[in-house]
Amino acid sequence: MWKFHRSMTRPFFTRERISDFEIYDRNWDLSLKLAKQRIEEGYSIDVQDLVSRFTLDSATEFLFGASVGSLSAGIPYPPEHVENNTAAFYSHPSTTFVKAFTEGLILAAVRTGLGQEWPLAEFGQDKITPLRKTMDEFTEPLMKMALDKREKALAEGVELKDKEEMTLLGHLVNHTQDTKILKDELINLLVAGRDTTMCLLTFAIYMLAEHPDVEKRLRQEIFDIVGPTSAPKYEQMRDMRYTRAFLNEVLRLYPPVPADSRTAIKPVVLPPARKGGKPIYIPKDTTCLYTVLNIHRRTDLWGPDALEFDPDRFLDSRVQKYLVHNPFIFCPFNAGPRICLGQQASSIFAYHEATYYLVRLLQNFTGFTLDQSANVPPPAHWKSGDALVAREKVRPTAHLTMYIKGGLWVQMKELKANEV
Repeated sequence: MWKFHRSMTRPFFTRERISDFEIYDRNWDLSLKLAKQRIEEGYSIDVQDLVSRFTLDSATEFLFGASVGSLSAGIPYPPEHVENNTAAFYSHPSTTFVKAFTEGLILAAVRTGLGQEWPLAEFGQDKITPLRKTMDEFTEPLMKMALDKREKALAEGVELKDKEEMTLLGHLVNHTQDTKILKDELINLLVAGRDTTMCLLTFAIYMLAEHPDVEKRLRQEIFDIVGPTSAPKYEQMRDMRYTRAFLNEVLRLYPPVPADSRTAIKPVVLPPARKGGKPIYIPKDTTCLYTVLNIHRRTDLWGPDALEFDPDRFLDSRVQKYLVHNPFIFCPFNAGPRICLGQQASSIFAYHEATYYLVRLLQNFTGFTLDQSANVPPPAHWKSGDALVAREKVRPTAHLTMYIKGGLWVQMKELKANEV
C-alpha cells in the first residue's frame, strides 16, 4: 500500500515546486508581525507555537490550496499572563482544527504502543473518529471542490491548469477519486510537512538560545550570502554550508521522529550487535523497534563528543571518519526505501522551509534567551542522566514526533542596524 501512495505523490515534488517560496513569504510576514507585537508588549514568545502555525499554514496551502489560517488567530501569552488571551483566540476555527489534529497524533501514538490490543483501551468508543470529523470539516469541502473541478474539466474537454500551478490535492484527484485514500494521503503528508519542520525549527531556536556564538556565525553566513533584508533564494541556500551543518546537528540530537519500527517480510539473520556477540535471528512478521534518538547520540558511532552540540562535525574530518563510513548513523527523516518524501525530493522540502525561516529570523531578531519562568523544567532526575540530558533546560517529549512540553518560551529583541 505504501508503494501505491508513494507512486501518487512522488511526481508532485519537483524541484520547481519545492523551491517556490511565495507561500513562505506570505506566512513569514504574518509571523514577523505577531513576534514584533509581542516583543513590543514586553512578553516572551512561545516559538514552538509560532513556528507550528507557520508550518501548518504553509503545509495546508501547499497541499490543499487553502491555508487553515492559524496565524490569523494570533499567538498565546505566557502562562502567567494567560488572561490576556482573547475569546477570539480560543474560538478561532484553526484552533479547533489544530486541537483535533494534535489529539489525533497523540492517540495514534498510544495505539501504536498498545499494539493489536488498542481497541480495549477505547472500548465502546473510537476516540479518533470524532477528531477526524472535525478535520473533515476543513478537508472535505476542498476535496469536493477539486473533484468537481476535475469532472467539469473532463466533461468540457478542457485541459486542467498547468502542472506547476496545481496543488497536491489537484494532482492527487487525477490519480484517484477515492475520498478515503485522498484524506489518508493528505493527512499523512500534513504530519510530515507540519510536525517535522516544526520540531526542527523549535529545537534550532532552543540551540540558538544556548549557543550565542553559533547564532553569530549563522548570521554572518546569512548576511554574506543573502544579505540583511532579502529573502533567500534556492540557489543561495545551496551555498549556506554552515546553516546546513547547523540544521543537521539539530536533527542529530533532536530527530523529529525519535523512534520507529520495521517488520520483517521474511526470516533474516542480523549480524552481532557487538563484537564477539551472537547473530540475531528475526522471524518473519516480527516488528523490530529502533530509536533514532539513541543512534544519533552513540559515542561509538559519532565519537567521544557525540553528546556535544557542534555543527562543525558536519564540515570537518569527522564527516569522513564517521558519517561517510556509515551513512545510516544519520537518519532524521528515516532511511531506506521508505525514506521521507521531503528528503527524497530533488532538494529537501523540510530543509528549505527551515532554512527560509531561520534566515528571516536571524535577519530580524537577536539575543535569544530562554524564559525559565514560563518553560516547563525537566524532571529533577535528569540531572543525573548523561551529559546532554543533564544540560536540558526544557522538557523534550514525543508523541509521533518530538516537541517541547509546555512550549519553548523565548525572549528576543529586534536586530538593530548597529548590531549587523
